[in-house]
Amino acid sequence: MIHGRLLRLAGALAAPVLLCALVSLCLSAASLGQAYALARALADLFGDDPRAAARALLWASACTVLRAALIWLAEVTRARCGIAIRTRLRDHLVARLGELGPAYAAGARAGAVQTTLVAGVEGLDAYYSRYLPQLLVTLIVPAAVVAWLFGVSAPAATVLGCAVAAAVLVPRFWDATLLRRGRARWAGLTRLSADYLEAVQAVPTLRALGAGRHIGDRLASQAQSLYRSTMVQLRTSLVENGITALAIHGGTAATLIVVAAAAASGSTPPADAFLFLLCARECFRPLNDLSSAWHAGYLGLTAADGIEELLTATPRVADTGKDTVSAGAPEVRFDRVAFTYPQARAHPGCGAGGRSLESVSLACPPGGLLGIVGPSGAGKSTLAHLLQRHDDPDEGRVLLAGRPLPHYRLASLRASLAVVHQDPYLFHATVADNLRLARPDADEAEVVRAARLAQAHAFVSALPAGYDTVIGERGSSLSGGQAQRLALARAFLTTAPVLVLDEATSHLDVPTERAIVRALATELADRTRLVIAHRLSAVRDADLIAVVAGGRVTETGTHDELMRLPGGTYRALARHQGGTGSGTEVPV
Repeated sequence: MIHGRLLRLAGALAAPVLLCALVSLCLSAASLGQAYALARALADLFGDDPRAAARALLWASACTVLRAALIWLAEVTRARCGIAIRTRLRDHLVARLGELGPAYAAGARAGAVQTTLVAGVEGLDAYYSRYLPQLLVTLIVPAAVVAWLFGVSAPAATVLGCAVAAAVLVPRFWDATLLRRGRARWAGLTRLSADYLEAVQAVPTLRALGAGRHIGDRLASQAQSLYRSTMVQLRTSLVENGITALAIHGGTAATLIVVAAAAASGSTPPADAFLFLLCARECFRPLNDLSSAWHAGYLGLTAADGIEELLTATPRVADTGKDTVSAGAPEVRFDRVAFTYPQARAHPGCGAGGRSLESVSLACPPGGLLGIVGPSGAGKSTLAHLLQRHDDPDEGRVLLAGRPLPHYRLASLRASLAVVHQDPYLFHATVADNLRLARPDADEAEVVRAARLAQAHAFVSALPAGYDTVIGERGSSLSGGQAQRLALARAFLTTAPVLVLDEATSHLDVPTERAIVRALATELADRTRLVIAHRLSAVRDADLIAVVAGGRVTETGTHDELMRLPGGTYRALARHQGGTGSGTEVPV
């Protein structure tokens, strides 16, 4: 089965595929040489020429040794080429995920993507290292053998050629059915994998809600459905195998009957009969190997849709910029920005995640500290989303250092931003490795300084191995506040000239938050800082505070200025939170 997209993708893998095909062709040539030598030995024995028969047997033995060496070489070559193919494919797909960015990942289930990158690529390894090379061998060797044998006995070669054609063409009528069912099975497998991963990650929640049995029953039902579709697919595959085997064995038998009849009538020498007897099997050997290679690579073929979806997906923003962000703290400016998330445009009223910004204008000067506050769903995090250029505004511009973001290369733009989210991602690695994620060359003193600024040094030092302690996946061994402090330290350790804190202190107690806010205002004053928060204590000392509500900037000013606005949203938020954020009650 030839898949157009996979065949085009093979262009990047041409060298390993052709190397595997070359070794397989040499193996077929050695097998044919062995068959020819054995045929000559049998003919010489029946012709009462034992010396010639002995020489032929020596040639056959040499071909046997060569064939054994080539079988070993073929397996080693396939294994090494398979490693190269898997590495190149995964690198290509992971790079593609990076190009598509978080906007694509947000709409894809982690388990489905993981299945495509792992099981799908494993299957494609066999498709490229075994099936495509063997397909080239099958297109060359049987045709060459039939053409050669045609000069020996035209009637027998004609029968053999028809049998080869039947073995190649007739099973192809089942390919469409196999591929259709295989795609349905793959879709079921990716859904089940995604659901299993989600269930494993949510075990504490399921246990707390007593929903484990319900989810387990649902997964069992999905697994049973996948089993049934697999068995239906297997039955179809066995029918195809039976037809191929019938064509091979029936064609071999018919060819030998024709040759035997010709030899009995005296029109064909016995030596030619032996040649057909042994070479007909070698003519069909590539077909047998192709059938095995087809089933080995079938998983990858059924995964082609998921891989094609990943490869053909269009990034939400085009990386067409030429400029790089210069050193030093830049100005950040939002100029009449309007934006609505794509899912909100497709499904109006879809909820908070799709709310838009409407004509937002804000500016944070170089080295300034801009605080952004407002109720949930007001559009605060959307500003950080647009600043990272995961999407472009529908209207208006976002500028960095006076230039619109599309003028910059995406890699340079994003390297200039250190963003800390409310629920940061920490890796299953040591504390130090997590902190050095963006700066692997940072020395110990720099790591400790960043941790101190984020108020993380004390609890890290108390861990069993200090900074060499391995934390669980997503920081599962840490509290929410500890995870946030490590994420803040990781951002502080970078050299990014722009810091964006998006609810990054929401899990911290007030004294710890105050200490981090002081560090932002003093130790990190050489950077441009944007702090998005619900708690006003996180932005109280900002140079400028913007209140966002309903996708609009409704108020701007310093803390004291906003507190003096009668009936202002900021003042209402402060009263709702029980004070100014510094422990002082708001006079009513």
